[in-house]
Amino acid sequence: MRLLLDQGLPRAAVLHLQENGIEATHVGELGLSGATDAAILELARQQGSVVVTLDADFHAQLALSAASGPSVIRIRVEGLRAQKLAELLAIVLKVSREDLLHGAMISVTESSVRIRRLPLFG
Repeated sequence: MRLLLDQGLPRAAVLHLQENGIEATHVGELGLSGATDAAILELARQQGSVVVTLDADFHAQLALSAASGPSVIRIRVEGLRAQKLAELLAIVLKVSREDLLHGAMISVTESSVRIRRLPLFG
């Protein structure tokens, strides 16, 4: 499974993820630091990537569009450093891999992982 980390998340998390066998890229590495959410969603759709973000707008766009993908993981824990983010994502991937493969919106807090399958409305 490939992850696409959004602006606002530490770029160094990519290295930690890769060390754990998780394929990951940061939008900044692709020259997309200023890209719109819609452009990032489209890139993720084309690449078969899961978007990882701090931004609630990605979930809103998916919900309103009735899209079945790409999957989006919203991190609702502020100030995570790269290694802790990578560790958290490794756990999330383990518990939600099947959902992510089929299209899901996932919201992660310090104490929970909420999974909603896509499309929300159909």
